[in-house]
Amino acid sequence: MAWSINKAFILGNVTKDPEMRYTPNGQGVTSFGVATNRRWKDQNGAMQEETQFHDVVAWGKLAELLTQILKKGNKIAVIGRLQSKSWEAPDGSKRNRTEIVMEDFVPLTPKAGGFGAEGDMSQLPSEGGGEESQAPAAKTAKPAKVEKPAPSGDEEINLDDIPF
Repeated sequence: MAWSINKAFILGNVTKDPEMRYTPNGQGVTSFGVATNRRWKDQNGAMQEETQFHDVVAWGKLAELLTQILKKGNKIAVIGRLQSKSWEAPDGSKRNRTEIVMEDFVPLTPKAGGFGAEGDMSQLPSEGGGEESQAPAAKTAKPAKVEKPAPSGDEEINLDDIPF
C-alpha cells in the first residue's frame, strides 16, 4: 500500500501583517511570515536558540479573514500543506521557495492582542462559501468566553485564564 502525506503544522509568531492581493480572476490571496523558535542545551550545557522563518499563503475567504484579525506579533497555529516553487530570475539564476498553503489556523493571542474589534472575535465574518479547506478556519474563531454547562448555575470559563 502506498501512503503519501503532505501536512505542515507550525506554532509561532506572525512576523509581518498579512498582505491582501487579488489574482486577475478576482480570487483573494494573502501572505505573511511566521517565526518558530527552537531551544536546546549544547554539549557544554549552554543554551542555544535557533529561529526559523516560514512563508504562509492563504486563499479566498480565509485570506480575507486573516487580513482582518491577524497582526504582526500575534501567536498562531498554522495547519496546511507544503508547496515548493522554482523559477528563473531575470538575471538567469534559479530561485526556489517553499511555503505553507494554509488550510486551517488557531489564533493563540489573547483578546488583548488585537483579534477582531477590541478583541471581540464574535464580529468576525461567519463561515460560508469558498473552498472546502477554508471552512474549518471560520470554525476556529471563537468568542473570548465560553459558557460551561453546569447544573449548579451561571459559572463561566474565561479562556484567558487557561494556562495553555
